[in-house]
Amino acid sequence: MTKKISIKIIPRSSQNKIVGELENGILKIKLTAAPVNGEANKELIKFLSKEWNIPKSKIKIAQGETSRNKIIEIID
Repeated sequence: MTKKISIKIIPRSSQNKIVGELENGILKIKLTAAPVNGEANKELIKFLSKEWNIPKSKIKIAQGETSRNKIIEIID
């Protein structure tokens, strides 16, 4: 089973953290990485893996590779 989660990224922040959920159900996350050469995407996967105790291989960016608004898939 695959779970999809909508996320809004705030790159170049002072720390990596989940800020909260926006009104429309989108998860807002701050990341220290800059949105250059996929660094923020790598940081997002690494951060979520650590936060949710899920292997990095189970987290995939389904949409929004080059956008601040992303949909990630968590594969069971």
